[in-house]
Amino acid sequence: MKTESLGEGFRPIAFGPYDAVVEQRADGALLLRSSEPLGPYPARYTEMLARWSAERPGHCFLAKRGADGEWRRLAYREAFEQVQRLAAALLAHGLGPERPLMILSGNDLEHALLGLAAMHVGIPYVPLSPAYSLLATDHERVKHAVGLLTPGMVYASDAERFAPAIRSAVPAGTALVFGSGELPGRASTSFAALAACDVAREVAEAVAQAHAAITPETVAKFLFTSGSTKLPKAVINTHRMMCCNQVMYTQCYPFLREEPPVLVDWLPWHHTAGGNADFGLVLCHGGTLYIDDGKPTADGMAETIRNLREVGPTVYYTVPKGLETLARAMTQDEALRDRFFSRLRLIFPAGASLSAPLKRSIEALAVASCGARIPMTMGLGMTETAPFAISAHQPDWQAGVIGLPAPGVQVKLVPCGDKLEVRYKGPSITPGYWRQPELAAEAFDEEGYFRSGDGARLIDEAEPARGLRFDGRIAEDFKLASGTWVNVGALRNGVVAAGAPHVQDIVLAGHDRDSLAMLVFLLPTAAGLSAQLPADAAMAEIVADPQVRAWAQAVLDRLAQAATGSSHCIQRAILLAEPASMALGEATDKGSINQRAVLKTRARLVEAL
Repeated sequence: MKTESLGEGFRPIAFGPYDAVVEQRADGALLLRSSEPLGPYPARYTEMLARWSAERPGHCFLAKRGADGEWRRLAYREAFEQVQRLAAALLAHGLGPERPLMILSGNDLEHALLGLAAMHVGIPYVPLSPAYSLLATDHERVKHAVGLLTPGMVYASDAERFAPAIRSAVPAGTALVFGSGELPGRASTSFAALAACDVAREVAEAVAQAHAAITPETVAKFLFTSGSTKLPKAVINTHRMMCCNQVMYTQCYPFLREEPPVLVDWLPWHHTAGGNADFGLVLCHGGTLYIDDGKPTADGMAETIRNLREVGPTVYYTVPKGLETLARAMTQDEALRDRFFSRLRLIFPAGASLSAPLKRSIEALAVASCGARIPMTMGLGMTETAPFAISAHQPDWQAGVIGLPAPGVQVKLVPCGDKLEVRYKGPSITPGYWRQPELAAEAFDEEGYFRSGDGARLIDEAEPARGLRFDGRIAEDFKLASGTWVNVGALRNGVVAAGAPHVQDIVLAGHDRDSLAMLVFLLPTAAGLSAQLPADAAMAEIVADPQVRAWAQAVLDRLAQAATGSSHCIQRAILLAEPASMALGEATDKGSINQRAVLKTRARLVEAL
C-alpha cells in the first residue's frame, strides 16, 4: 500500500493514501469517493476474537479497576471461552432478533462479554445510556426502548441502582441478569451463574451452528440516536457495517497493524464512537482496552488522570473538553505528561470542535515531553455510518477539516438552502431503523443515499480532492425575521474560540426574531478571571462576578465589531449558572451540548433575551 509519512516535527507514523475521485453532476450534486478500493473484511464480528484467542491467548484484551482499585485483566483466550459459555446460555433463553439482549448499565467486563456473546450467535444486543435509568425519574426512554425492541433479557451491573427503572419499564417475565444484588419480587440470575453455563458437546455444536449461520446482513446490535427532537431511533448495526468499518479505518491508518493498540478509554459503549470505533479498533488489531471510569468533567477527569499516570496509550480518543482538562493537569505534572506521551502515536479529539489554542497547547506539551508533535486527526461520521465515513488522515490536520470519504464510502453533497448536505452510500451504512420503516424511508433519498443532516463545504472549490470542512448541522440553522439564514455551526465555533479557554459551549437563539442572542456555558476556569473568586468557586458565583461579566461583555463587543451583518452579530447573552442537564437531554454522555434541547428547556431565558 502506498503511504505518506508525516512531515518534520511529528512523531513518525504512516497514513494511508489521501485522494478522491470527484464528479460534478449537472443537477448540482457533487460525488466523492476514495481512489482506494475497500479491502476484504470478515463476515462475522467475533471472528476477530476467535483469531486472537488462538494467536495471542495470553495477551490482555480488556482491563478494568475492581473495587480494590487494582486492574482486573481479561486475556483473549479467557474472554473467548467465557463468550462461548454465555452464548450458550443466551441461546437457551430463546433470545434472537425479536427478543434481543438489552444492557442498562455502562462499560465493564461483564457488559463486554455479554455483548460479544450475543453477537457471536446472531443475537442482537442493545446498550442503553445509563442516564436513561439513573438520571431520568420518569424512565420514558427506557420504556420507549423496551417497547420498541421487546428484549428477551435485560442486564444491569447493580440490581439496587437500576431497580426503579426496571420496575417502571421492564415487563414481568423478562429474564433479568445482575452483576450484583437481587430485585425483590422479581426472578433473576447472577452474571456469574449465567457465565457458568455447562457447554456440553451438543451445546457447543449449537453455538457453532448459530455462529456459522450469521451472514454479513445479520443484525449485530441496535444503537439509539440521541433523540434531540423526538424519541430516540434504534439504528440497525449489521455485522457487515461493523466489520468493514474497521477495515476502512485501518486503510486510512495502516500504522495500527505495526503493534497492538492500547487504549485508555471512557467513551460510552451506547455511543457509536466508543462501542463501535474504539472497542472495535482494539478487537480488530488484538490490542488492549483499559476501561476508564472517568468522564470529561472537572470531577470525572480525576479518575482518567489516575489511569493515565499508570497506562500510556498508543492512540487516545476523547472530546476537546477532556483534552483541555488533561492539558492543564500535564502542565503541572511532568510525570503524567511523560507517561501520556511515552508511546502515543495519534490523538483523535472527537465529538466537538477543537480550538486552535488547545491544539497548540497539546503540541507544546508533546514537544516538551518527547521532542515531537503527536498527530491529531478528525473525521465525520454518525451512528448510521458505524461510524467511520469521512477521514482527515493527513500529516498536519487543521481544526474544522473533516477530509475525504473512507475507502468503500460514497459521499454525495447536495445543495440544501445555502449549504451542501452530506449524504452517504456504502456497505457501512445502516439499512434503517428497527420497526420504524416510515422513519427509514425518510432517511434515504431517491438514489439510496442516507441523508445525514450535516453540512460540509469544499476546502478549495478549484481542487475538490483536497477535502471538506464541516459546515454545521443543516437542522440547527435558522432564519431571522429578515429572512437571513444563520450558520449556527460556524458562528458557534467563532464564539467558543473568542472565549477560549473559558467557554465550554454556547446555544444560539433568534429564530424568526430581529436579532441574535446566546446562552453561554462557562468552564470552571472562568473563576480565574476574577481576583475575588477562589479556584473552586461555584458556577453561580462565577457568572455573577463583576470581573467575569466584564470579560464576557468585552468578548461580546469584540465579536460585534467583527460582525458583517445581522446573521453574525450577537446582540445579547446570558451566562448560565446551571450546567447542561443529561437528564433533560441538554448534554450527552460525551459532554456535547444539544442545542434544541437547551432552547426548549430554557425557553424562559430565551424569552428574557
